[in-house]
Amino acid sequence: VQLQASGGGLMQAGGSLRLSCAASGRALSNYHIGWFRQAPGSEREFVTAIRRSGPNTHVKGRFTVSRSNAKNVAYLQMNSLQPEDTAVYYCAASISVRYDFGNPDDYFGWGQGTQVTVSS
Repeated sequence: VQLQASGGGLMQAGGSLRLSCAASGRALSNYHIGWFRQAPGSEREFVTAIRRSGPNTHVKGRFTVSRSNAKNVAYLQMNSLQPEDTAVYYCAASISVRYDFGNPDDYFGWGQGTQVTVSS
């Protein structure tokens, strides 16, 4: 499966943004979907994830990840954006994780990412 994140842009602090993650090649429903981000000069950072089975929505603080298996798309809703949220955001797929959902080595199908820039 290949995933591609989109929907990034330039935002003011306090705003909201929804990113999309489109899957091609295989059904999204077969995979856990993880969202990561990487700021310049920093390591790739885990944001949140959603399991391949179970609820189609998961809330983690200001971030809500959801999926539409019918549309083969996952989403990342980000609220109360802060300048420290500035990064390239990626989505990726996983079949199984070793310890938790936060290890990027457990994921594959990374696309190019989408840039989110938050100004103060």
